[in-house]
Amino acid sequence: MKIIITGNTGFVGKNLMNFFNKKHVETQGLSLRDLSWKADIDKKADCIIHLAAKAHDIDNKTLEEEYFDVNFGLTKEVFDVFIKSDIKDFFFFSSVKAVADTVEGMLTEENQFKTVLLTAFGRSKSNAETYILNQKLPEGKRLFIIRPCMIHGPGNKGNLNLLYKIVEKGIPWPLAAFENQRSFLSIDNLSFLVLEMLSKPEIKSGIYNFADDEPISTNQLIKIIGSASGRKSKLWSISPYLIKGLAKIGNKMKLPLNSERLKKLTESYVVSNQKIKTALNINNLPLSAEEGLLKTIQSFKK
Repeated sequence: MKIIITGNTGFVGKNLMNFFNKKHVETQGLSLRDLSWKADIDKKADCIIHLAAKAHDIDNKTLEEEYFDVNFGLTKEVFDVFIKSDIKDFFFFSSVKAVADTVEGMLTEENQFKTVLLTAFGRSKSNAETYILNQKLPEGKRLFIIRPCMIHGPGNKGNLNLLYKIVEKGIPWPLAAFENQRSFLSIDNLSFLVLEMLSKPEIKSGIYNFADDEPISTNQLIKIIGSASGRKSKLWSISPYLIKGLAKIGNKMKLPLNSERLKKLTESYVVSNQKIKTALNINNLPLSAEEGLLKTIQSFKK
């Protein structure tokens, strides 16, 4: 088996390359920044995993056209090459944000919250999904649109690392008054799912959410971080109205706490992974949500 991976220098790409290499699966990293990438594709490979993307910028400094040039334009080009090649499988890593920026209840592949205004990132991913779903898939090929929630793992920076630094320094968590539940996705579970799908030809083309089995509240997460770092976590319940007011000030003054970051830290966003588990005939993923988070957080200590 040979797998082509675009975006192979990113966090997910590096981890997938390492994971497949350990499983003795041949891989080819493909940089779409190189104008010769179309000539470099092994058109007789078994699979393309398209990861290359312009990530969501919570500081809102990215122009809308940049999202569409990369997330829609490049996806269209890569998929067109796939259609004309002998390659059998195509994985497009989209995002849960392609269908809902906020979630009421639980997000499945069916109950898409179309009334919720999507970000430019979400719209660009949604447009890419629409394009590839509207193309006629030749017989013998499979198309998987993967919608992962927040991906994490050892070496991954972002909000988890920010929270870790807060707890490690003994700073109280001031957002404990916000009650929420969020789904996460460990890189180990992501890698497991991709290989399982590749290994089972009976898995049908379609859209699949990727998430760990259990959602975790931010307050639970703070406690997990405290446990992993050997520090006692401190939870402060400050008025949400006051916090939201400070975030609005942060929008104008470019402070670390702004409305977008507050939303990410406190909103509920629960994603169902039942469809992919049913397709693979499994009850649980290899790592629980807490086990995966502990593994990621412990890596920050190094």
